[in-house]
Amino acid sequence: MSASAQSIDAPVGDTAPEALTDGFHLLIDALKLNGVETIYNVPGIPITDLGRYAQGEGIRVLSFRHEQSAGYAAAAAGFLTKKPGICMTVSAPGFLNGLTALAHATTNCWPMILISGSSEREIVDLQQGDYEEMDQLAIARPHAKAAYRILHAEDIGIGVARAIRSAVSGRPGGVYLDIPGALLGQTMDALEGAKSLVKVVDPAPAHFPGPDAVARAVDVLKGAKKPLIILGKGAAYAQADDTVKRLVETLGFPYLPMSMAKGLLPDNHPQCASAARSLVLKEADTVFLIGARLNWLLGHGKGRQWGTEPKNFVQIDIEPKEMDSNQGIAAPLVGDIESCCTALLDAIGDGWQKPSEDWTGAVRAKVETNVGKMASRLHNNSNPMDYHAALGVLKQAIADRPDAVLVNEGANALDLTRSVVDIAKPRKRLDVGTWGIMGIGMGSAVAAAVETGCPVLAVEGDSAFGFCGMEIETICRYKLPVTIVIMNNNGIYRGDDVNRSGGSDPATTVFVPDARYDMMMQAFGGKGVHVTTPDELARAVAEAMDSGTPTLINAVIDPKAGKESGNIGSLNPTSVVAEMRAKAKAAAAE
Repeated sequence: MSASAQSIDAPVGDTAPEALTDGFHLLIDALKLNGVETIYNVPGIPITDLGRYAQGEGIRVLSFRHEQSAGYAAAAAGFLTKKPGICMTVSAPGFLNGLTALAHATTNCWPMILISGSSEREIVDLQQGDYEEMDQLAIARPHAKAAYRILHAEDIGIGVARAIRSAVSGRPGGVYLDIPGALLGQTMDALEGAKSLVKVVDPAPAHFPGPDAVARAVDVLKGAKKPLIILGKGAAYAQADDTVKRLVETLGFPYLPMSMAKGLLPDNHPQCASAARSLVLKEADTVFLIGARLNWLLGHGKGRQWGTEPKNFVQIDIEPKEMDSNQGIAAPLVGDIESCCTALLDAIGDGWQKPSEDWTGAVRAKVETNVGKMASRLHNNSNPMDYHAALGVLKQAIADRPDAVLVNEGANALDLTRSVVDIAKPRKRLDVGTWGIMGIGMGSAVAAAVETGCPVLAVEGDSAFGFCGMEIETICRYKLPVTIVIMNNNGIYRGDDVNRSGGSDPATTVFVPDARYDMMMQAFGGKGVHVTTPDELARAVAEAMDSGTPTLINAVIDPKAGKESGNIGSLNPTSVVAEMRAKAKAAAAE
């Protein structure tokens, strides 16, 4: 008898006991049949026993302190593995906490399944006030790629199969699976239950571009005088690393990697134009998007950063509706990254003419100039540190450990790390993604450690850390090889703002001065280190990453360092009226 079946005493006169299974074990068996090895969850009614049973059946179940972090871990796992990351939550408030992460996965096009317990339909539909009553399926639908509810034990197999295929096929995304509490206790014949399970075959089939589309794309690329490739995180997710690299090097175009595509080709590759971003976006006449979208992260493909001359766009995306979303696409290639890149390589053949040295040489010269200008800022031993001094240390730490995964979030801590720290291998950088949200750090760090087995360096702004910091207990509990560096400048953007009313409350962006985040880590049995200079930071990071001990380094950053962050700064300009009022108030006080 399998572990998922239970023997029930037969009535007098029967010759053998009846073997039954239940919803708990059918759900676990369905997940295991489809290769699920890890669940990220927060235990509670009605899914506590589900986690216990799953752990007993050999699935690794990691329990978090908050459902958002568990969900962010599942989303990151989906990106890293191309398999749906599984997050499990309780009903209503727990579901809503997980929903943020589900929407995050859908927006980033990462496969994830949020499994939440829920109240019974007959009570929810009549709004009779059940414990944590909520129509979770209706709420999930607008924020997920697909949403399903399973009501009968015999449908668990097909329900799980649909969720898996929906999450990974076509453009990946988040899927919600609603599990009413009563379903878990339903029983059925164990043999019939086993027959009802479904192993998903070819869940993400290849999508090949049409020959006319390939020919059109080759013609447009051939006509380019100043071409540019933009690599997006979709190209990293595809795990077609060798094919993408071969295409980029065959074309010979400068390329610009978006943050989570860094490392598809090493950031020090001669074609990498990251340090000449302004030049290549403005001057390029043809832009080839590989797994990248012309969304806000690229200024929607228009505006001053793109120059005044019209551009031809070639785009690879598996979702046809993505084409022409912001700019007309001269040569759309609808299909998966591997198939489209392979088709282009076949069509190009051996006689491809790379762009002229006038263009590639100008880009390379700009890169070398800007890298040289940055070098002096990264090599100083200031006290207190500025961001660049600290990041010069972290840049070297990652260069010395190219297999390490860099997790990054914050404001200045995000913007500057993205531009300073080079990545040499694919899928070695996890950050805030398309929405630019705060709080992904610790969940992503857990997933990176669990899914890759590699050391993790999480570079956090002190503000960003506040959204997820309690998960350092989770990191310590599971003894994960995660090193956290808090860029502590005492506030959001800067820690030296003042209350403009003159009142005793601190300014809205200022935190407790000189907070000791390292002591939090010590409270949970990890190692906490307080550093004030780049030399101290270098020693602490090297020791932590090489030992694999859960460590938090409180890196003191000058409160005056930093500014309103990136694009967000342009969305929060100082109000002219506010300035005038402040000046008038000051004059009156004199």
